[in-house]
Amino acid sequence: MLKMQEIEKAAERLKGVLHKTALERSETFSKIAGCEVYLKYENLQKTGSFKIRGAYNKISELVEQNEVSSVVASSAGNHAQGVAFAATALGIKSTIVMPKTTPIAKIKATEDYGATVILYGDSYDDACDKALKIQKETEAEFIHPFNDFSVIAGQGTIGHEILEALPNVDIIFVPAGGGGLLSGTAFALKSINPRIKVIGVQAEGASAIAQSFGKKKLVSLPAINTIADGIAVKTPGDITQGIIDEYADEVITVSDAEISSAILTLLERSKQIVEPAGAASLAAVLSGKVDVKGKRCVCILSGGNIDVSFVHRIIDIGLVARNRKLKFRTVMKDVPGSLEEFAKIMSDNYANIIMVQYDRMSADLDPHEVILHIACEVGDKEHGERVVKNLVENGYRVIME
Repeated sequence: MLKMQEIEKAAERLKGVLHKTALERSETFSKIAGCEVYLKYENLQKTGSFKIRGAYNKISELVEQNEVSSVVASSAGNHAQGVAFAATALGIKSTIVMPKTTPIAKIKATEDYGATVILYGDSYDDACDKALKIQKETEAEFIHPFNDFSVIAGQGTIGHEILEALPNVDIIFVPAGGGGLLSGTAFALKSINPRIKVIGVQAEGASAIAQSFGKKKLVSLPAINTIADGIAVKTPGDITQGIIDEYADEVITVSDAEISSAILTLLERSKQIVEPAGAASLAAVLSGKVDVKGKRCVCILSGGNIDVSFVHRIIDIGLVARNRKLKFRTVMKDVPGSLEEFAKIMSDNYANIIMVQYDRMSADLDPHEVILHIACEVGDKEHGERVVKNLVENGYRVIME
């Protein structure tokens, strides 16, 4: 059973080891949301995410009890780096099993923190099975990413820090995958001040906790589909879900488009690099799915370990979601000068064409016609509407994609 003194002990263990990350008010997001928005920058934490809190607390506790000489874990990202850093800092050998599909940058970062990395299988489940096998063979301690009271207590120190910096906070938005961060934060906050509202945020394509919360029983998803890999968990922990059911007020979901838009705005306006899982909390506030008017809201930006090879896709989704990018198709005559005429209309409307694709193979086309697929940049929603209106007025039928 989780107790408040365990979170207080965790805070003591972490003192001087990790960054006490900033909690800052954002004027930009406050104006957009119509409330006071504060950002908790765990993307600037050591190893780039909150995960090190739980990993360090768990391993430190084992060291204090003289019960560990080596640890093993499975992860494709933040938990791997957190365990590697914590184990090395405490003089413990660590082995991390990662799926073969893990980006090279994440493998290298985990090795640089001192872990031995084993690549196995094509999914987290494969890697986890291998890690548990190694644990039995070597008697190493398995460090679970979320379903462990000591890990949860470590994550709960974030709630402790938020209250120290902003005692009169009204609502806190917490990203949720397996539920370690949400359960620890909700327990810590509600134990001190039950008035504070704690809202978990999941991706629409990985909503196991949201579904479990609504049904009050553990739900396991057959498949997950989201860009937010840090919260892409099929089955939440029974320990974490039990705490969430008791202490969280609500669990909502946000779309990949809403997450991407939040990442893009954070990059443009706050100059912060935040991974999709970490931006889910802000996406929830900006989506308007919760009444936040006039409230003091904290968004935990849980991590910043974004895969740089994936950034272009996130930016693309974010631009479309924010009406800064149009994708559409239209039919035009397949004769010399037609494309020049189309391009002039776009230029006169200050729309920047970034992609053109011809389709002459459709069975519905006249022999002298071509389907034109277009992607272009515009200033905002109103600008995009003017571009489309002008094209229609010039005889083009515009079909959005």
